[in-house]
Amino acid sequence: MKSQLIFVYNANSGKLNAWLDSAHKIISPKTYECRLCDLTYGIFKENAEWARFRESVTNTYPSIELKFLHIDEFEKEYASKWLPKYEYPCILLKTPETDSGFEIFMSAGEMNEITTTPDLINALESKMKAI
Repeated sequence: MKSQLIFVYNANSGKLNAWLDSAHKIISPKTYECRLCDLTYGIFKENAEWARFRESVTNTYPSIELKFLHIDEFEKEYASKWLPKYEYPCILLKTPETDSGFEIFMSAGEMNEITTTPDLINALESKMKAI
């Protein structure tokens, strides 16, 4: 079984929510609350540098699978009365050893300190080497 990095965006899924998020990024980018989305997506599509990195992970880190979820998708898929309350966005690690739970791989606080896509990629690569 592979380890999973579960990226949880601080947004809900669906076309209407995507449209509202895009509008928020245009109208008031400083108040947009999903740093992960800011770093991985532009207004209308995925950041090209991020897409290249994401696609390269399979070859570079074959023991790691990336999974991307919005808050509503994450909470539905992993619903449990024992699920801790997470601050979003965050990246969670699920390994064969931690199959019953998650470790915080990158917290919302850590993510909010990152200002560019290359910085996010560097931080992830540095941490992924330890998995």
